[in-house]
Parts: sequence; C-alpha cells; structure tokens
Amino acid sequence: MASQTIPTEPFAGQRPGTSGLRKKVTVFTQPHYLENFVQSLFDVLNATAADGRALSGQTLVLGGDGRFHNRVAVQTILKLAAGNGVARVLLGRGGIFSTPAVSAVIRRRQAFGGIVLSASHNPGGPDGDFGIKYNAGNGGPANETLTEAVYARTQGLRELRSSDAPDIDIDRLGLQQLDDMVVEVIDPVADYAAVMRELFDFDLLRGMFQRGFRVRVDAMNAVGGPYAKAILEGELGAPAGTVVNAEPLEDFGGLHPDPNPVNAEDLIAHMQRPDAPDFGAAMDGDADRNMVVGRNFVVSPSDSLALMTAHAGLIPGYKDGLLGVARSMPTSAAVDRVAKAMGLPCFETPTGWKFFGNLLDDGKVTLCGEESYGTGSDHVREKDGLWAVLFWINLVAASGKSVEALVRELWTAHGRCVYSRHDYEAIPTDKADTLMAGLRAALPSLPGTTVAGCAIALADDFAYTDPVDGSVSQKQGIRVILTDRSRVVFRLSGTGTEGATLRVYLERHEPDATRHDLEAQTALQPLVALAETLAHIRTLTNMDKPTVMT
Repeated sequence: MASQTIPTEPFAGQRPGTSGLRKKVTVFTQPHYLENFVQSLFDVLNATAADGRALSGQTLVLGGDGRFHNRVAVQTILKLAAGNGVARVLLGRGGIFSTPAVSAVIRRRQAFGGIVLSASHNPGGPDGDFGIKYNAGNGGPANETLTEAVYARTQGLRELRSSDAPDIDIDRLGLQQLDDMVVEVIDPVADYAAVMRELFDFDLLRGMFQRGFRVRVDAMNAVGGPYAKAILEGELGAPAGTVVNAEPLEDFGGLHPDPNPVNAEDLIAHMQRPDAPDFGAAMDGDADRNMVVGRNFVVSPSDSLALMTAHAGLIPGYKDGLLGVARSMPTSAAVDRVAKAMGLPCFETPTGWKFFGNLLDDGKVTLCGEESYGTGSDHVREKDGLWAVLFWINLVAASGKSVEALVRELWTAHGRCVYSRHDYEAIPTDKADTLMAGLRAALPSLPGTTVAGCAIALADDFAYTDPVDGSVSQKQGIRVILTDRSRVVFRLSGTGTEGATLRVYLERHEPDATRHDLEAQTALQPLVALAETLAHIRTLTNMDKPTVMT
C-alpha cells in the first residue's frame, strides 16, 4: 500500500479554540471534514521545520473518550499520519485514552505531541457531539498561535495525503505496520497509573479499603471507568462495584457526562441515603473533570481547589510544598485566601488550561483549577478527574476526617465563599453578542454607583498579560465587583455546539460561621437581581431561568 493525494475543498468550520474543534457528529461525518482539519494540522506542524519534515521520525499519541465516531476517526487519522510522514503512533487500545492520560503518555514517552478525540462533557451518540484537539510536546493543549495557523490553513487546503492501506486492528496490543509508519497499540491505563503511584500513598489507601472504607465513583459510562476500575478496584483493593457506570459507551448510556449535581443525580441520591458510602465522586466524558461528594454534602469545585491547596503537604507527591497556585478568573477567591495565609503566589488567569500550562512549565505553580469541576497539578498539563479523586481519598485517609469535616474546617479558617454558576444554554449567537455588547458599553458608568441595591466598586472586561510569554488576552469575561468584594461575572462559553452559552458566576464571601449553612441560591439572590438588572437576560434570551445552576 502507499500514500495517496486526494483533492479536497477548503474547510467551512469554526475556529478551533483551547478546547479544540467541537461540532455535532453529523458535521464531523461530512466528506473530508475531519480529514481537512487533521491534514491542516499536519501541514502546520511540518511547516515549523526548515526542511518541511517536522513529523518525519516523530511519535504521536492518539486516542479518545470512546464516544460515537471515535473508532472511525482513529482509522482516518492513522492513515493521514502515515501519509504525512509520522514515524510512530502510540494508540490506546480500542482507540481509548482519557485526556489526562494522553498528556501523561506524551510526557513520559517524550512524544512529539498527541491528538485527543473528545467533546469533553458534551453529550455523545449519533446525534451528539464530537471533538478533536492537538496537545503539544509538553502534554498540554496547543497555544493560540498554532490553532490560528491550523484554522488559516483549513481555509485554503486543496489536497489530503493519506494511506490507502486497510484498517488496522486497534484492539490488539502490540506493533503493527501502516505503510512506513509503526502503530503501537498500548494499554491506555498503564502510563497513567504509573504517574498516580508516584504521587499518592497506595499502601495507605489499600489499608483504608481493607478496613471497610466505602467509595462510590460514577464514571458516567465514559472513559474514566477503565482507569478508575484498574486503580481503585484493581490496585487499591476497593470492593467490586465501587466504580459504577464503568464501561465507556458510544452514547454514554444516555447520560450527560458532566459531573455536577444535576447530571450526576444518581450519585447524589446514593450519597444522601442513610447507608451512604464514605466518599463519592463523578467524572466527565474524557475524565478530566471531577465532582467530590461527602455524605449528604456536595463540595464546590472552588472549595475543592482551596482545600487541596491547604492540605497538599499530606500527599506524598506534594510533601515538599507548593510553588504556587492558579485559578481561572470566574473561579471563586477561596483559594486566594488560602494561598495568602500560606504565603503562596496565586495567579488569576482567563479560562483555558493553556494559561495554567505556561505557569506550570515555568515553575510558577504546582496546583491549578477552575470552577467547572476541573483541577490539576504539575504531573500533567491537563485537568485530571481521577487524580483529584485519588487526592481527596488520600487526604481523607491521611487526616482521618470526613469530606464534610474538612470543608467546614476550611470555612471556619477562611470564611465560606458562597458560589454558584448559572448557565443559559443554546442562546442565539446574535442575542448573546448583543447582551455582552450592552454590558461592555455600560462598564465605564458602573463604578461608584448602586444598582439593584448593590454598591459597585469595580467593573471591567478582564484582560490578562501572561507572566511567562508576555501574550495579552483581552475580553475574557465581564467582572462586576461590589464594595464587599462580592462578584458577578458574565462570560460566553466556547464549549457548546449549538448557539452560545452565557455563564453567570455569582460569589459572596460569608465570614460568619453561624451562616455557613445558608442555602447558596438564597444567599446569592441580591447578586441574581443585579445580574438581571445589568444584562437584561430574560428580555434578550426569552429564558425565565437558567438551563442549569451549579
């Protein structure tokens, strides 16, 4: 067999962002749609070398979350890789790799980069979503320079270079040949598990499970299932059935693989029972997000990052201390308060893991996280759901305290950051743009005024100058900060595939321990009223309430 040149048409797709390219499956299955993007990626990667052969002799990692179209896409990409001079591909068996595992394999095996097939927490199935992104040699998402270059290339691409060889057996471990390229099908869990052994006290955890500690981890029929079963039930001796919904399914079994109290309702119900397990958690479609739950007690992602920072010294991999921490701007300031008390640098970045990657690569931070159930550390360059679960279990074991007790100690020491995110999904793009434009126009007049009973101290459109590479990111979310440091943040999300998603973030600090049990939505009602008055959400979206509140 040999490579062939196939005529194609310019790509009529969206500009890929830090989350890669996400569209409906029906879009990705159009003739040459996926091929155009991948060929453009290979052309840009090759163009980075003076001889035009940057991929010659290089190794790429490939795999995805197992959603519908994953297996077909893997075969397509393998043939394009062979046609473009890639020397070797490390492929997860069955085309499977969690997103953090791709990062781990790139870093451990010093690969040139990797291709991740996932739409993260978006629904799957024939009518669901599909996605693709490129991770660079540091294991993290490609920067904007590369993604913009790929997009530009898609607009003028006229030919594809692909092997005409038959499909390979992606379920058989070992080496196979695809023209001049070697495909090594590997155990997708092995490298990742090795990293986890280096970070956590597996002996301590084995002993805890032997003494009857009970855990329920909901993998939501997504890719985290095989990883959680191999480590929790296989290596650590947790009872069979500790990991539920553990088999990756192309449609996630009809579940929406987004680990929040709304979508992981079965886990929440189990953790509210009189005989609830000691610890609960859920992961998303590609296993990079996590939700932690105690008995009848849900941990907010912002509190989770703050608490992990406060107690990192109890975890073997972090016993020597932290270099610093980072959070995305919409994430609550709980970690800021902990970092200040510990004398640690704390960075506030735009949303997007690549900003954390720069800080991690430069040795400025060790832990990082975002409010959308993502936390991570310097072990990889992605957020990591199972790592967070193991961190929490190790913390419970080392401290001898329950999930709820640990969080309440955090609140007592630093006050509670009462926090919520309201999502308005599938808004017509023009309506969403009008809403944001109206907010931006009003910003100069807001500081020093009182709106809906709230005294406004600062209002701006968040901009960030990267302390590592000096790049400037503008218009990263509108912040309205009150005189008591409460906040309302407005931001359009780029992770959906239909219309636009408006995210409204609400935060109020409550130092009074006697008020820590106040229900969040009740406590935040003044900020909800402020958000409506400023943005006219109901009028512009025709939505009486958020699609999801977390």
